[in-house]
Amino acid sequence: MQIVDLRCEYRTNPLGIDITIPRLSWRLHTDRSGAHQAAYHILAASDPALLAEGKADLWDTGRVESGQSVHVVYAGQPLQSRQRVYWRVTVWDDTGTATPGDTAWFELGLLNRADWQAAWVGAALRGAPRSPIPAPYLRKAIALPGAVQSARLYVTALGLYECWINGQRVGDDVLTPGWTDYFKRVQYKVYDVTGLLQTGDNAFGAMLGDGWAVGHLGWAHRQRYADRPRLFAQLEITLADGSQITTATDSTWKYQFGPVASSDLLMGEEYDARLELPGWNQPAYDDRDWYPVQVFDDPGMAIAATNGPTVRRIEELTPVSDPVDKGTFDSSRHIFDLGQNMVGWVRFKGRAPADTTITLRFAEVLNPDGTIYTTNLRTARATDYYTFKADEEIVWEPRFTFHGFRYVELSGYPGEVSRDTITGVVLHSDMRPTGEFTSSDPLLNQLQHNIIWGQKGNFLDVPTDCPQRDERLGWTGDIQVFVRTAAYNMDVAGFMTKWAQDVADAQDEQGVVPPVVPTMKTSFLQDGGPAWADAVVICPWTIYLCYGDTHILETNYEPMRRFMNFLIETSPGYIRCAPEYEGWHGFGDWLSINARTPRDLIGTAFFAYDANLMAQIADVLGKTADAARYRQLFADIKAAFAARFLYGSSVTSASAIPSEAWKRLEHADRISQGSLKMVDYGPVTTQVFNDKLFTPTQTAYVLALHFDLLPADMRALAATELIADIQRRGNHLSTGFVGSPYLPHVLSQTGHLDAAYDLLWQKTWPSWLYPVTQGATTIWERWDGWTEDSGFQSPEMNSFNHYAYGAIGAWLYMVVAGINVDPAQPGYKRSILRPQPGGGLTSAAGRLQTQYGELVSQWETAGGTFDWTIVVPPNTTAEAHLPVEARGPATLNGSPVAGLVHELRSGTHHFIVALG
Repeated sequence: MQIVDLRCEYRTNPLGIDITIPRLSWRLHTDRSGAHQAAYHILAASDPALLAEGKADLWDTGRVESGQSVHVVYAGQPLQSRQRVYWRVTVWDDTGTATPGDTAWFELGLLNRADWQAAWVGAALRGAPRSPIPAPYLRKAIALPGAVQSARLYVTALGLYECWINGQRVGDDVLTPGWTDYFKRVQYKVYDVTGLLQTGDNAFGAMLGDGWAVGHLGWAHRQRYADRPRLFAQLEITLADGSQITTATDSTWKYQFGPVASSDLLMGEEYDARLELPGWNQPAYDDRDWYPVQVFDDPGMAIAATNGPTVRRIEELTPVSDPVDKGTFDSSRHIFDLGQNMVGWVRFKGRAPADTTITLRFAEVLNPDGTIYTTNLRTARATDYYTFKADEEIVWEPRFTFHGFRYVELSGYPGEVSRDTITGVVLHSDMRPTGEFTSSDPLLNQLQHNIIWGQKGNFLDVPTDCPQRDERLGWTGDIQVFVRTAAYNMDVAGFMTKWAQDVADAQDEQGVVPPVVPTMKTSFLQDGGPAWADAVVICPWTIYLCYGDTHILETNYEPMRRFMNFLIETSPGYIRCAPEYEGWHGFGDWLSINARTPRDLIGTAFFAYDANLMAQIADVLGKTADAARYRQLFADIKAAFAARFLYGSSVTSASAIPSEAWKRLEHADRISQGSLKMVDYGPVTTQVFNDKLFTPTQTAYVLALHFDLLPADMRALAATELIADIQRRGNHLSTGFVGSPYLPHVLSQTGHLDAAYDLLWQKTWPSWLYPVTQGATTIWERWDGWTEDSGFQSPEMNSFNHYAYGAIGAWLYMVVAGINVDPAQPGYKRSILRPQPGGGLTSAAGRLQTQYGELVSQWETAGGTFDWTIVVPPNTTAEAHLPVEARGPATLNGSPVAGLVHELRSGTHHFIVALG
């Protein structure tokens, strides 16, 4: 057995955390069946030599009889700023064999504001709401009298930064320090720069971009958080003789403007090579014509360590075909197809005479005439420019922007072009891929591919709705429906933990959670409304289930509690967003198709769901009184839901919605419907809902069933009526963002697996596979983003990279492949494996890299048998459910077995069952 994957707070040897009670995790690697951990012993020391001697000066747990190998809480000596802790674990397995692991470490950042000597500095020039300034270049000369033993750079910015020491780039992150509510919090990063410094003269340089803090944000103007980019940096050096030197940003720094004439995340980047500053980040550079920086007052926000993943260059794409010439007699223009809707930028390679300016534009799709379609970008220019300084070959890529695109238009370039001219550089937060789903159907495999690329493109420091137009905001509703799928595809624990802090920062004193997080200074709405604001509860709970992380529940319990209090106070009679409510009634079932679900039904359903989750969360945290209170709240809301919305209710009409609220709802509905043609599917007969109050919708049935809001004797009838509505629409769904994630689960859980597969296989819109049949490589925002009959939907809102409808991915893993977590032992300490074949599939496989190892469920039907291979990771167990159709003789690893449910220990297991 080996001890592998030693991690601290989800990271390997993290440098610069500010978590003073961190958690340690490790994984057992062995091929022995049934292997599990019986005990562990952790040593933590300030010197790795102590560990080599079996000693510890910070923490010695002794032998702990426990199978816990994930999230073991540090309980040693108090930790201080800058402290590095080395740790090693020894594990005893079930045979009594002891196995020591390698030494790992974590290092603390600056824990107190008093640790910082830096000041905020930047250029004296500022832009305007619609006018940027060039990117400032900052530098500081540093003389070191001796050899360097160690050095750390602690750095952040309002805007974006890229640091250099002696001409060498510091780190490989991009778009740092990421996006937070800069009025409340900014993240700093720590770099080990020991190897970049030298005895004698040194130079520390930094470039600043506008980023989220200064540049265009959403559909509004620039300068939402700050009027210009600013740097905040501290370089701490320990020399070989033990002496220490600290260099921090202050009035002695200098700045100049250079070749980056403008940089904006939405608008693009302009680079003029004629203005380059050769050697500007080298010690010998003459900076006499540079200007003294301006020093700014401390804004007073918290300066927090970057504990989650940063954005990096993850992969590269090359064009899948030769560039297409779309030029005219007096201008050159070529279109490159990268074959994949991606997020990032491009690297350009070419040669042109001095003063030549090339233009790079980006699009997700093409017009019918083969030109790029950019109307849906709205006001986002999404254009990069490069001006040559000499007739020589160059390789260039931008630094402080990103685009969402598949197609690249190159214009103004006089040279020969080829596939080598353009390379796509894919950017996203550095999250480890963990999930893989495959099946016997190529369209379904492409759907999974599209889901993953939608996640890649929109998990760029925050979970955004879209990556291309003038929006790119952290919509709470989008991520709460997608978070379970996200946790299958990638290790999103650190990413979502960071975003949970963003949600807490965005919440106001009354407990209101806005629709977009991070929020902005002049947010257009205070309250996200039903299915959006509820992310404050749903997302941390999901991360707990998928990673066994109680810490995210503990740290977010107070924001959840405040949110629940807000709902209680604003929901008289337990009806959330009742018609007479003067606040925001929510976005409804956003982008539904010819089906309008009452907003108070959606609101009340999610209110009940939140109460149910809060009861479970309180139980996990040992808050028994709170758990009882929330269980009673759920019962009260469920009763109120029945009294208002279910068949036999005495409510015959809705109250009037206040005029101002109605105007907002009308505007939202107009955007939601776009150019959708309304269709009347005829009258609806129901014995479930109060049809005097509203016409039942698929989403109404789905929420009532999935959130357990119906009496037991009404559930089967509700499922039957749901099926009837699907059938009367020609076997199509009508659900939008709110209902679609739960729809297939409700069908498969209520005995209608065939109907769920029928919807999955639907290839005309609205359906999950329709975009796939049209060549999509990501998930579309709208079911009808483009159709053969109508072409493009309204450009007012029509993204071709939007992960919300990709929430079907969780059903593929959970139901088709059959991989699920046991809530009683979360984080896949115990797994529930229950594949449900159907729909003509002959095989499917799910693979999930859990914190314990790879979990596999792979099945195939052939020759009248169900052939199922399972891999259970070491130190875990699984409960395997054979499909109900598998009623014939069964074998497990060659031996006969009986029954449909089997308890499995770690190892590889192989079922062969005759299908009945």
